[in-house]
Amino acid sequence: MKRKVLFLCTGNSARSQMAEAIANARFGETWEASSAGTRPAGFVHPAALQVLQEIGISHLGRSKHVDEMQGLAFDVVMTVCDSAAEACPVWLGQGHRIHQDYPDPARASGGEVDGLAAFRAVRDRMLVDLPRLLESQEA
Repeated sequence: MKRKVLFLCTGNSARSQMAEAIANARFGETWEASSAGTRPAGFVHPAALQVLQEIGISHLGRSKHVDEMQGLAFDVVMTVCDSAAEACPVWLGQGHRIHQDYPDPARASGGEVDGLAAFRAVRDRMLVDLPRLLESQEA
């Protein structure tokens, strides 16, 4: 039976969306991932979709409010917002909570090239972190 993970952030447009897509694409045999935010942006950032596509992941997610997840059972709830820059949501439902900071790539300064580099950096770090973090929750 698949374990369930919820990725939480504030806007649910970039970091949590990328984590959801990576987890479902790379660990879909053992994990079912969802994502949500406390103040959803209402869209998935185009740069997040672009950098996922670069590694062969097509993501059809939508920006969702955390209230949509209330009452659902999760094994793990992972916050992915940078605690130094913004307040991460609190999860009061079922699921072991873990936290991993990622800077908000949508806040990167500079032009499109710098913005994409920020999204790629977060994506690449997730590709390293998520296997370790999810495997540590399998027991």
